This record gives sequence, C-alpha cells and structure tokens, in this order.
Amino acid sequence: MLALRKVAAQPGLALVEAPAPQAVSGTDVLIEVEAAGICGSDLHVDDWSAGYDFMVPLLPVTLGHEFSGRVAAVGPDVRSVAVGQRVAAWPSAPCGVCPACKSGRPQNCADKRTLGLYRDGAFAPRVVARESGVFVLPDAVDFELAALIEPLCVGARAVGVGEVRQGDKVVVLGPGTIGQAIAWFARLSGALSVAVAGFGDGPRLDVVRRLGFSDTFDLAGAGEADRLAARFGGADVVFEATGHPSSIADGMRLLRNEGTLVATGIHAAPASLDLLQVVRRRLQIRGSHGARREDWARVIETLRHRGEELRPMITHRLPLARALEGFALARSRSASKVLILPKAKES
Repeated sequence: MLALRKVAAQPGLALVEAPAPQAVSGTDVLIEVEAAGICGSDLHVDDWSAGYDFMVPLLPVTLGHEFSGRVAAVGPDVRSVAVGQRVAAWPSAPCGVCPACKSGRPQNCADKRTLGLYRDGAFAPRVVARESGVFVLPDAVDFELAALIEPLCVGARAVGVGEVRQGDKVVVLGPGTIGQAIAWFARLSGALSVAVAGFGDGPRLDVVRRLGFSDTFDLAGAGEADRLAARFGGADVVFEATGHPSSIADGMRLLRNEGTLVATGIHAAPASLDLLQVVRRRLQIRGSHGARREDWARVIETLRHRGEELRPMITHRLPLARALEGFALARSRSASKVLILPKAKES
C-alpha cells in the first residue's frame, strides 16, 4: 500500500509502497483511514528537527497521528468496538500494564508507542491502533471533523492546565491548529476576552476570525506588538503555541502578577527565562502536552453538538498521492489544517 514514511535520519519524507497490515491480534484494532491531518509534529519530523532522535532505531515509520476511519478488523480480545464502526483513535493510548498505568497515572505511561512516531501511523490506507484508544463516533461527527479530535484534545488539555476561569483575559501566541483549539476551549471555559497573535500568519489568522475571534494580531506588522500589549497586557493566562523560544519571554511580559503561562509548543532550542521576574511577580509557568481519556470523551461530545463551528479549521483536502504538497502548504503557513484523504482519487 502507498504510505508517507520517514525512511532515514535526515530531512525529508518519502511516498513509498509499504506492507499493508492484515491480521490483528490481542486488543489491536485495524482501521481503514478516511481522513488524517498534518500536524506541526509531522513537520518537525520532516525537517528532522532536534528532539526526534528517538525515532532512529524505529525507521522506517509511517507518519500520521490525527485521524479517523472505519474498523476493518479486530483482535480476538477486543470488546468495545466492532467491524464497520466509524471511529477516531487516540494515538498515544496508554498500555494499561506499566507501573504508571497500574498506579492510576496513565498519562505517564511508559509504553505509549505513539502512532506515527513510534509505530506506523495513518498517512496510509490502513493503520493498527490499540483498543484502549479507539472511540466510536456519534452520527453527527463526520470523518473530517473527527480527524480534528486529537489536536482539539491537546488544546482542551492545555486550557485545563491553565485553569482558565470565568471572566479571564487570555492571550494565545500562535494561530495554528493547537492555538485555534486553545482559543476555542478558553472561550468555552468562560474567558471574557481571548486574543490570538501570530507572526506573518495572515491566512491562519483569517481562520481564527472565522472561528469567531475578533481580537487577532499579526506581530509582523508595525505597531502590532504595542497594540497587543496595550489591549491585552495584564492577561490572566497566556498560552505559548508557537514553538519559538522567544515566545516564552514575550508571553511572560503580557501576564499580570501571579498570572500563568502555559507552554504547549514543541521547541527545538532552549528558551531564556528571567527567573527573577518569575519569582518577584509570582508567575506560574506550566507545560502541557498531549491529552487524557477524559479529554477525548469531552471533545467528542462537544463535537456532537457544536462540530460545525470548527469546520473552518480545515482549509485543504488532498489525496494521499499529494501528501508532500500538503506538507509544503502547512510549512508555508498558507494553510491551516490540511487533511490527507487516502481514499480520494488524485485530481
């Protein structure tokens, strides 16, 4: 089968023929992929950014971890899903048997084996997932919206880590998919005002406005940083979703005393941190990564009722044969969420 793979420890990906998974065992679930989203992490793997050396002994690996599809086969021990059901899959589903899982901390599972990073993912017609991470979709949630669930869960988790409360003033640095998800769930959590800032991010900020946010700032423009500081300085919570180390200091400057900065971006280089300001201003700096089972349940239920509000996040849809074109679009930031549709015919 055709698959988009990381084949060598160097920049670049390859569309190649790969073995198709057939039989499944134990609690594994074979899923026919209908839609898979290109993530910022996928771009890092493509570029071979720092922090992905763990993949070297696992190569070649098929990428893709934001996806939905239909169950094609189940292992003999599977009980919660059946062949033919429409599903989405948590790519980092915990193993259930390691010490962290058994002690009630599955978010710290030692054997997540994340799809698309540690084992073959969804930029292919078929993928194998753990039953513990497979969720049946409501009828109201189509495959395209379902492919957004994973990044939406990351955003929802970050908002929880930031403890956004009714009436809060919130700033989101970074208007990509995660930043969009954070902004949306911050508003859902009661934030009184939410600003989203980017840098040379016109198309993605347009998507933010289509999601209903009027306070957007392109910091590449003259005076935009000052305008942001004037209107949203003294923020209760700032979310860093850019992956650029300088954004940490930028975010700290926007916080009120005792405010909270939540870092969600994947950084390829260390950030400089003024600890004197952290201490004297009593700032809170927290990290948020991934999601939990309860986030998946909440996001799926939210999509059941409000999914159409989030469809503007999807700006491009391409067949698998044009996946590299999709990566170029995502990297140029001329796209928001690019979906790869393995069953679509090349046009």
